[in-house]
Amino acid sequence: MTLLHTPLDALHRELGAKMVPFAGYDMPVQYPAGIISEHLHTRQAAGLFDVSHMGQVIIEGLGSAAMLESLVPVDIDGLADNRQTYAVFTNEQGGVLDDLIITRWSQETFFLVVNAGCKRQDIAHLRAHLSGQTLTVLEHHALLALQGPAAREVIRTVCSDAAELRFMQGCPGIIDGVKVYITCSGYTGEDGFEISVPGAAATNLARRLLSDQRVQAVGLGARDSLRLEAGLCLYGHELTTEIDPVQAGLVWSISQSRRAEGERAGGFPGADVIFRRMIDKPALRRIGLRVDGKRPVREGQVVLDESGRQVGEICSACYGASVGGPIAMAYIERELGLPGTKLLVVSRDKHLPVTVTPMPFNPQRYFRG
Repeated sequence: MTLLHTPLDALHRELGAKMVPFAGYDMPVQYPAGIISEHLHTRQAAGLFDVSHMGQVIIEGLGSAAMLESLVPVDIDGLADNRQTYAVFTNEQGGVLDDLIITRWSQETFFLVVNAGCKRQDIAHLRAHLSGQTLTVLEHHALLALQGPAAREVIRTVCSDAAELRFMQGCPGIIDGVKVYITCSGYTGEDGFEISVPGAAATNLARRLLSDQRVQAVGLGARDSLRLEAGLCLYGHELTTEIDPVQAGLVWSISQSRRAEGERAGGFPGADVIFRRMIDKPALRRIGLRVDGKRPVREGQVVLDESGRQVGEICSACYGASVGGPIAMAYIERELGLPGTKLLVVSRDKHLPVTVTPMPFNPQRYFRG
């Protein structure tokens, strides 16, 4: 299979990145500093991530908000200009087709960022539900994520307006004569920004940001460990077509107006199934685990209660560099999900002790003003 390349491919190689296949792209998993160093640098200063493999889509035209509301359980109609929201595409069984970020650019224009591994099916899903709107894929745009406590002061050096944004706000900007769109968002748990920029200008922008001594290039390896520490879901791990938002702990992503008692209740795929789950509660729940020791656990490993009975399975795991040990997320039986509960993970011939731990593992530091 021929891998695709982002506009920053040559820069990654120049910086000594280790490249790996990911969602059909050749992507940097780490640079010479290594995953742990990149992870900690992002927590302490600022990391620059290439997330150009993700899908960037514009939906515009009369009725765009209503069309999107037919696919996601979110109050799109009430979203103000240059504000964004997390959302999930649901199916008729209440499962999740993908999670995404929707930003309202204007009354009838919306900017969507969808996951790389799902973008082809997401775009087809959107096209199938258009009712007079137009859909444009920004195929030649890059997406850069600048994350960390120093990100706000760094972004101020290239676009002062963006430095005033609060979490889940966005604004258009011009950097070095190039039109960009910047949001205060990201997937590390830190304050930070995502910059949508024409691909031809992406390398120059990345070089300018990296010229700041506070900024270091960071690969997909640290991006994953950072999001796991922040307690954030990853599609294909915590979210699938078989897992509903209630089971995933994402009830907060269902707007009050779209819930069973809301003024615009339902109207999205699987609404009745999800509403029943909100009342009856699913058998399994997503929880965090700290390993009582240094041996890591792995995705897919079985979770047992202290009597040795299987009660769940690991969905994501990593070494949490900021918390100093192995961590994981798992789906386990609901009644065993209270913090402090002692469980076991089957790792080859060992039963590793783990403890249910509140998430996020590391405090989220979004700037809300």
